[in-house]
Amino acid sequence: MQNKKNFYFCTPIFYQGKTNKYLEMYAIVEIAGQQFKVEKDREIFVHRLEGEEGSNVEFENVMLVDNDGKVSVGMPNVSGIKIKAKILEHMKADKVLVFHKKRRKGYQKQNGHRQYMSKILIEDILTGVKKAGKKAEAKKEAPKKEATPNAEVKTEAKPKAEKKEVKPKAEKKEDKPKAEATPKVKKETKPKTAPKAKKEVEDKKED
Repeated sequence: MQNKKNFYFCTPIFYQGKTNKYLEMYAIVEIAGQQFKVEKDREIFVHRLEGEEGSNVEFENVMLVDNDGKVSVGMPNVSGIKIKAKILEHMKADKVLVFHKKRRKGYQKQNGHRQYMSKILIEDILTGVKKAGKKAEAKKEAPKKEATPNAEVKTEAKPKAEKKEVKPKAEKKEDKPKAEATPKVKKETKPKTAPKAKKEVEDKKED
């Protein structure tokens, strides 16, 4: 039987033999709300960045770094790693069609959208970068004056403000006696008169 050999349909990323050593350094970085796998001298397309074409940009939100087979995972970011890139051009992505339809309603609507993108080139993956912290400003202490032993500090007492004379309150006016309430006179109610129709009926009965 023939000896079986391992065939690779694609070249492996990491290869390490007895004499040859081929290892690539890569990182997972967050750029404009998306995560990308970046390597040196690699071009990627990201959402539109604020810089102009030809300007340099740096990214510090690195999630993972693989350097010569040593993997370091951040919680959430890896400290001391920075991605240096360059903006090549600003462009628009391919058109995406957005189609809406409601069945049995005769409703159809179609829109197109092209996302604003930026093409950047990864120049280098920097390691061992220290974050620029805020420098603590040294406070200069003012020299204290030495107190002389025989010197007496005299403090002049400020004259107290004269109290204002309190005016006597005006006497309350005597309340006048209220007039006695007159009793209400009830009106005499007249007896209700019977209707004429009833009187005629009574006269007929008497006859």
